[in-house]
Amino acid sequence: MHSLIEGAPRAGLESSESVMDNLMGLLRVHVKRGVNLAVRDVRSSDPYVVVKMGNQRLKTRIVKKDVNPEWNDDLTLSITDPDIPVSLTVYDHDTFSKDDKMGDSEFEVRSFIEALKTYTNLEEIPSGTVISRLKPDTDNCLVDESAIYVNNEGKIIQDLFLRLRNVECGEVEIQLQWIHYPGSKTF
Repeated sequence: MHSLIEGAPRAGLESSESVMDNLMGLLRVHVKRGVNLAVRDVRSSDPYVVVKMGNQRLKTRIVKKDVNPEWNDDLTLSITDPDIPVSLTVYDHDTFSKDDKMGDSEFEVRSFIEALKTYTNLEEIPSGTVISRLKPDTDNCLVDESAIYVNNEGKIIQDLFLRLRNVECGEVEIQLQWIHYPGSKTF
């Protein structure tokens, strides 16, 4: 019995070390706002957003009675595999019943990470320089062209305006930013 108790933390520690060894970095998903979201209550909705990637699940705060909510919430995902898509689902918060789904969307981070790998010396790139553009097509949920650019703080940013699927209307605006940390895999 004593060896079982002793072995349990060690096994958990080994597993967390392997995740840290594979961690490329952190992705900040700034969930800005929703536009023309579906009405799920009598006249409005109480929307919030859930962002998932692999086994990670994060959510924004609830905005009461607003189909054009301003969340301005930052959610941070650990990136170990850039090929795993990020899903975004909007829900209507209900007090006495299950929350209603208000649509979903999905986006890839591969092109954003490729831009990070390509442009490592950001001090030489002027603020506002567009590095890459993603066009809306049948394989993505983009409403409009998405620019990957250098902001005035010298960081690479991507703005995305995502169309919600499986719902009558609605879009969500987000912004991606990479967070380097000491010991992360270098590109």
